Amino acid sequence: MIDFEGQVAIVTGAGRGLGRLYVMDLASRGASVVVNDLGGTMRGEGSDTKVADEVVTEIVEAGGNAVPSYDSVDSPEGGNAIVQTALEHFGRLDAVVSNAGIFNSIAFDEMTATDWRRMLSVHLDGGFHLSQPAFKVMKRQGYGRFVFISSSGGMFGQHLEAHYGAAKAGLVGLSNVIALEGADHGIVSNTVLPFGFSRMVTETVDSKTLEETGLKDIIAPEKVVPMVTYLASRACECTHQNYSALAGRYARAFIGLGDGWLANTEVTATADDIAEHFSEISGTESFTIPANIYEELFGVVGRLGVDLADGK
Repeated sequence: MIDFEGQVAIVTGAGRGLGRLYVMDLASRGASVVVNDLGGTMRGEGSDTKVADEVVTEIVEAGGNAVPSYDSVDSPEGGNAIVQTALEHFGRLDAVVSNAGIFNSIAFDEMTATDWRRMLSVHLDGGFHLSQPAFKVMKRQGYGRFVFISSSGGMFGQHLEAHYGAAKAGLVGLSNVIALEGADHGIVSNTVLPFGFSRMVTETVDSKTLEETGLKDIIAPEKVVPMVTYLASRACECTHQNYSALAGRYARAFIGLGDGWLANTEVTATADDIAEHFSEISGTESFTIPANIYEELFGVVGRLGVDLADGK
């Protein structure tokens, strides 16, 4: 059985929906948890300490160990305060589930700069503000697990969500670099693309449709939890990956690189050459998944027959 005895976890946005389910499962498996939630609306308005408090009470009454945090992730001070809450109450930090977020639907041509900035400040900036102080703690310990809650809306696209999609896709880039820089310090980092019934789902699909089609039960939020719990645990040794959790189907989502078309090294390709070879360039039949930008470079250089070590 995967357990978190002796471990400490932070879950942001843990007062409702999927975040609440994540933190409840971690606590039931022995983790001491920081239940972080500002208690605002889905659109990021207002605050309510009772949202986090009620989850903490539920965990404690069930015999678990939990403390609330009401700080917002949208500032360096807030992110640091959340991490300090874990250290002050429990003395260490082993896992961070970066889940806090807001949501609203706006057509791209109607979106304001304020709409754009607000979404990124919570999701993408918030991921940074929380993970950087947490990374420093984990680096000193020689152990840590990051789980960033990304979205298929960012990886694959979603109407009316340019700001949300960009922020969520940005978390993939953040996680990739944390995975690389944390590798020598026992730190792993992955993302989850969850699809479970929540307040966000009802923003794009009305409740009546969800009920009548049976979709509400098919995408029950509890079906997302196992993926997040596993990635936050000692059992997880994979890093630098993305996993989709939808309706009981769990799958790796990856960005692959096709073999493409390799131009003649003696002549610089033109746009006309691109047009001529575009189907080959767009092909995915044979692909690799570079672990970093260097592997991409060395892979192409190798196909050119150049040995960088010898300069030939």
